[in-house]
Amino acid sequence: MLEAKVVATPPPTRRRALTARRLFAVGRPPAPRVRAVLGVLSFILPLTLWSAISYAPFLWHPLVEITDPGDVSYFSAGMRAPADAFAEEVEAMTAAGQAPPRGVPANPVYLPAPHEVAIALWHAATPAADAREEFRLSSSLWHSIQIIFWAFLISSAVGVPLGILCGSFSAVGRLTEPFIEFFRYLPAPAFGALAVAVLGIYDAPKIAIVVIGTFFQQVLIIATTTRRVEYALLEAAQTLGARNLKLVRRVVVPAILPDLYNDQRILLGWAWTYLIVAELVGTSSGITFFITQQARYQHFENVYAAILVLGIVGFGSDLLLAWLGRWLFPWKRTSA
Repeated sequence: MLEAKVVATPPPTRRRALTARRLFAVGRPPAPRVRAVLGVLSFILPLTLWSAISYAPFLWHPLVEITDPGDVSYFSAGMRAPADAFAEEVEAMTAAGQAPPRGVPANPVYLPAPHEVAIALWHAATPAADAREEFRLSSSLWHSIQIIFWAFLISSAVGVPLGILCGSFSAVGRLTEPFIEFFRYLPAPAFGALAVAVLGIYDAPKIAIVVIGTFFQQVLIIATTTRRVEYALLEAAQTLGARNLKLVRRVVVPAILPDLYNDQRILLGWAWTYLIVAELVGTSSGITFFITQQARYQHFENVYAAILVLGIVGFGSDLLLAWLGRWLFPWKRTSA
């Protein structure tokens, strides 16, 4: 007669404790489904907080948007007044037998609600036919993308080979890295006036600022990545007769390609951070000009829309590059 095995199932409280322990285990990545859920929550939680502040008056609505000014001379429909000042005017008008003002709770104009930003994003995607070119979000973004492209291309064309040489040859590293270490602490925006004096007032100084902000960091990071190549590979190649530049070309470069690719992804993000400062140099242009102009006219929903577009473009391009990296270097895939 066969005996049935009874598998002890832990109670629900015990199962939840085990799940939580596995979820927050140091150095142990969660399951793929859990990673996907956590990734979605990382966007939902801030959006939920933003929505709560925007739509729940009891949380934080320090102003009152006037819908009917009543007999208050300095109130007008659509104006936002402090809640305490509004309450005082309501009390004063009621006591004087005049028409009190009416309004609804509101946040400051610099904190638009999510639906207002969504409408601004929609208008940005379908700009009005009579809108001026420099006030269009789409054309401003495209101008900024061109600056990033040329600046990062110039920086990489020089920085990547120099970084590999510094990491491969100690003499080259000792000759160049001390000065690069010094120069990388000089803030790139400090060269704005000099860049305008030398290169003019249009896009060239903006490209130069982004190049200065990324080039020196790029050399040091790539040199460090190059030095991580296993020495056993170099010894084996030298045993087979590889020397100097042939050793770099045939062994070092293929060995560091996956890490070099990830370094470039990170440095591209740095280039976007320098873009906002660079576009203030010389003539105002690009996404920075759009943001400053919309803020000047207190169209903060357009400001938020432009900032979100920057995040979407940057994050989307990084995801695309990450996918491309997994396709190019499948042997470097990790579970993180």
